[in-house]
Amino acid sequence: MRISDYIRLLLLAAIWGASFLFMRIAAPEFGAINTAFLRVFFGFVGLAVILFSIKSSFNFDGKFKSSLILGVINSGLPFFMYCLAARWLPAGYSAILNATTPLMGALIGFAFFGEKLSKRKWGGVILGLVGIMIITSVGESHSTNETIAGVVACLVATGCYGVAGFLTRRWISNKGGLDPKTVAFGSQIGATLFLLPFFIWSTTTGPTINWMQGEVWASVLAVGIICTAFAYILYFRLIADIGPLRSLTVTFLIPPFAVLWSYLALDETINEGFIVGALIVCVSVWLVVSPEKVRATIKSEAVK
Repeated sequence: MRISDYIRLLLLAAIWGASFLFMRIAAPEFGAINTAFLRVFFGFVGLAVILFSIKSSFNFDGKFKSSLILGVINSGLPFFMYCLAARWLPAGYSAILNATTPLMGALIGFAFFGEKLSKRKWGGVILGLVGIMIITSVGESHSTNETIAGVVACLVATGCYGVAGFLTRRWISNKGGLDPKTVAFGSQIGATLFLLPFFIWSTTTGPTINWMQGEVWASVLAVGIICTAFAYILYFRLIADIGPLRSLTVTFLIPPFAVLWSYLALDETINEGFIVGALIVCVSVWLVVSPEKVRATIKSEAVK
């Protein structure tokens, strides 16, 4: 990897780490549904501007419907879940739980997509569950019930990411592929359309919201344009340059940035129990995503 690749990897981790801070600021004020909708809407607008400016092709090659559905699973539902969690959990907690995405992907692949898990990966999954239990038991939110609810919401989000990964391979990659930027753009359209009815319902029948809050709007715009639109472009560029496996290392870098930003902006702190749980989760993720050495067995035949 070049120095520029490391810099972009750190930049992506810093941006995605900040997304948990921005949701932590916006969701309690605007509500989870409204914040999630505004995130995907501004993500869609931001991607549209970027793709138009670089004159990118908008040819979905017959995969537009698949991209819309992927948007619901990979953006609409997860972003709503994280906005729910942001009402109860410190930003660092949501970020470290986001790192369990490979664990959920491994379990979902085993349960529904015929994927096999080695003993090492099973060990990683079990270790990850132990780490999650420790994080849940030492939560700093207002009550144990809120901590559990926030953790469940985050795990539902990572489960959606796991499902989306396999469906992307089945619907997009295995059928000739599609420009990742186009998939990202289509997915934000799907997520926006999915959340739009809930947004309308929330704003018309839900509790009164003070929309005249500049700091909250700044967070919403940042999480939509910077943490979604720009971050998607940066992420797909990294995949093209260093490959998907190395790009996944961003998973380990997001939580420290999320904790740092939330400490600087909101004075959120973490305790020793959370650190222990977070380290266990990181080790478990490494066991799942790191390549295993394959020992080749060479069979020699006697020369007749």
